[in-house]
Amino acid sequence: MKHNNQFLIIIAFLCLGILSAEAKRREKRHIVRIETSMGNIRVALSDDTPLHSKNFLKLAREGFYDGTLFHRCIKDFMIQGGDPDSRGAEPGRRLGDGGNGYTIPAEFCLPYLYHWRGALAAAREPDDVNPEQESSGCQFYIVYGKKQGAADMRKVRAALEEKGIELTPQMVDDYYMRGGTPHLDGQYTVFGEVIEGMDVVKNIQLSETDENDRPLQDVVVLRMVVEQ
Repeated sequence: MKHNNQFLIIIAFLCLGILSAEAKRREKRHIVRIETSMGNIRVALSDDTPLHSKNFLKLAREGFYDGTLFHRCIKDFMIQGGDPDSRGAEPGRRLGDGGNGYTIPAEFCLPYLYHWRGALAAAREPDDVNPEQESSGCQFYIVYGKKQGAADMRKVRAALEEKGIELTPQMVDDYYMRGGTPHLDGQYTVFGEVIEGMDVVKNIQLSETDENDRPLQDVVVLRMVVEQ
């Protein structure tokens, strides 16, 4: 009986650890409503990425994003916004190089925050000019990535392992069942997720685009509202 009790205690601690990890991954503080010309998207920001979350809240409260576009939309991948140069940009203009004068240090938080479908993450310049993988001070994207197949996951996991990044069973299950863009893990900072409005994200990523992935019909961020 004593051995059985010890076994039960060990199992209880293991379960508590799993629940604590899950709770940490889902821990949120602030909610922002992104009102767009195609509908509303509500995102929750993570306490585990304070630099990114506080910056996003500050810009949202200041109205920085109001009138900007989702200027880069790729089917089965993601939608990207936050370029201040996109506000009022003429049709056909290539966008994506605008910023607000600063970058944010990377805040990778694996295995709690990763690129599952609905993840909110920070865009950035590529590694060759940004080896520290610092985030843009304003541009962001929302993941829509497709559900991953076994062959796709094998390739992605092998590529990530070469960089010292290992996907947990929970992450792999999410990519199989929910979808996402696992190849971006450990390279771009995820700082929140969509809690309402994935149907809007779906419709935006289906937009017809030009050769620069800009929607032919502008998708405008009308305003952002910090709800809590």
